[in-house]
Amino acid sequence: MTAADLVDSVAQARLKVATVRYKVEDEVRSHTEKLRSRVSEARAKLGDEARFIKSWIDNPARTGSVTPSSPALARRMASFVDPALPGPVIEIGPGTGPVTEALIERGIAEERLILVEYSPDFCALLRKRFPRATVIEGDAYALSKTLAGHLNDKAIAVVSSLPLFNQPPAMRSALAKEAFTLLIDGAPFIQFTYSVVSPVPRKGSGLKAFVSDWVLRNIPPARVWVYRQPG
Repeated sequence: MTAADLVDSVAQARLKVATVRYKVEDEVRSHTEKLRSRVSEARAKLGDEARFIKSWIDNPARTGSVTPSSPALARRMASFVDPALPGPVIEIGPGTGPVTEALIERGIAEERLILVEYSPDFCALLRKRFPRATVIEGDAYALSKTLAGHLNDKAIAVVSSLPLFNQPPAMRSALAKEAFTLLIDGAPFIQFTYSVVSPVPRKGSGLKAFVSDWVLRNIPPARVWVYRQPG
């Protein structure tokens, strides 16, 4: 072997070592980033659950649950909103925003979302997470008054995560009736519940209703009710 061959062999060996080292370092970096992402997601989830527990302790009638809606339930609720229709979407009781995220994934632009939340802490969090959405701190049971000056066009859907069964039947009926005054013809009022019966009283309402199957990947399992005015 000549000196030139030896130099060439050493150079090739170094190149191979450098290539292997780069691949290993790249895999380590990739694995580290994935771990960081998972840790960040876990912290966010634990943080949301802690916020819900605190909110429930402070005002159980308003929060109604100690955990946010699961992604599976949020996606089921969002599936009843048609993103092809123009106009805003009103979400009432968004909490930490799991249904909001599902609506965006569904194809609803963040700018189209009007989020009505009673808790100041949740409002601050929602403004941080969804800066292009309209976040309104107010009472969903006085929806027209709360939305005054914020709703320029009729909405294509009202999506509710309110704990309706914490309120008397007359109040639930009044909420649904008022919501339909803010909706375009044929638009849905979407509500989830843990109960086996309709959260909006059906008797005398004149509303058409559809109920989904149970979303088992939620604690506790829940169903989604979709109400529309006959037309």
